Amino acid sequence: MVRSAAAATLLDLIRTRRAKTGVIGLGYVGLPLVVEFGRAGFAGTGVDLDANKVNAINEGQSYIDDVPTAHVAELVAAKRLRATTDFEVLRELDTINICVPTPLRKTKDPDMSYIVASAGEIAKRLRPGQLIILESTTYPGTTDELVLPMLEKSGLKVGKDFFLAFSPERVDPSNRSFNTHNIPKVIGGMTEDCTALASALYDGAISTIVPVSSPRVAEMVKLLENTFRAVNIGMVNELALMCDRMGIDVWEVVKAASTKPFGFMAFYPGPGLGGHCIPVDPFYLSWKARESGFEARFIELAGAVNGAMPHYVVTLIGEALNKVKRPLSGSKVLVAGVAYKRDVDDIRESPALDLLHLLHERGAELAYSDPFVPALAGSAWPGGVDLRHVDLSAAAPGEFDCIVVVTDHSSFNYEHLQRAAKVVVDTRNAIANPGPHVVRLGAARSIHHQEMVAAN
Repeated sequence: MVRSAAAATLLDLIRTRRAKTGVIGLGYVGLPLVVEFGRAGFAGTGVDLDANKVNAINEGQSYIDDVPTAHVAELVAAKRLRATTDFEVLRELDTINICVPTPLRKTKDPDMSYIVASAGEIAKRLRPGQLIILESTTYPGTTDELVLPMLEKSGLKVGKDFFLAFSPERVDPSNRSFNTHNIPKVIGGMTEDCTALASALYDGAISTIVPVSSPRVAEMVKLLENTFRAVNIGMVNELALMCDRMGIDVWEVVKAASTKPFGFMAFYPGPGLGGHCIPVDPFYLSWKARESGFEARFIELAGAVNGAMPHYVVTLIGEALNKVKRPLSGSKVLVAGVAYKRDVDDIRESPALDLLHLLHERGAELAYSDPFVPALAGSAWPGGVDLRHVDLSAAAPGEFDCIVVVTDHSSFNYEHLQRAAKVVVDTRNAIANPGPHVVRLGAARSIHHQEMVAAN
């Protein structure tokens, strides 16, 4: 039961689906969310500065793989979904979700500019009876230390006149089992009424609601989830380096360990971390910890190990080429997969970009193959050179001196891939039947090198 009159009025609007919902930021988080609100019966408005996204939505088109175009078209036709670049629309909305990027600066400090800009636009137009929910991943304290003071400058008071909560996004692009609708939603409001209203809103569109005691708890939940993954990936990456030195196949070790039915969760090594969460979120936590006089040593160590993996892959490439008497400088090297994960088109923080840069610095003649990324602009990676996708199915035998499997897309034909290169470095254990010229990350490098020498 809510306490204030304003909360009671908004709760009634939410329960009867008369509340006008809005989402700022129409990317991988915002578009699925506003679509789910529409499918739950709410009228939804998306706000984004990107006119191309806005036009696509208003034309009934989806630009995100996880959101079917049919759903967008149906909601637009039913007038339950629209998009705009005009922030004036915020005045008429009853609920506003902030789903904007939160990148890191080069110094590994949080870049709050997108959140600040969004909160500023809301503050200019804030009216009594509105519910504001921040979903962007951030450090504990952002909602009450940063967003709340901006909104209360209007003279309105949280919990009485307007309502504020934090609910972390949990989007996993290309996951066919879990999506916005069926991933449990953690919610922490500034007051009990704030939590109750946010829970009621999400309850109409999302299957499971998990209220917590405060925004800070909800903010920390998201950071724990992704730091847990980053630290464990760092551990298994270090194990891969260790196994390489000891002549042990790390992939066999992880597979065997996974047979234990309790007390173990499998993580796998790779060329580095990618995406909009795992490479970024732990640094939000370690930055905030330093502000409190605490050194997050596990997080910093995992970051160092994961950040060094592209350099290690370059070492593997150089050693593999040496075995066939080719220097790295001047060799034709193709990177297979530049998206940050399998079967998506997202290159944010992809380790492939770091790897391309390192290879470019060492004089390699570069190419890449990725059916999800037809073109890679020079502005998207430090090398500054425009590249285009190469179709490996048309490659001649031995056309490339080395192919590096960085992203294990399911559409890759690994038989063709092996034939197209003199040597292959597989960083994902993607090749089911590797030939003697294939080197796998963390898989007894010395043994494979002996096989390669014998084959040549």
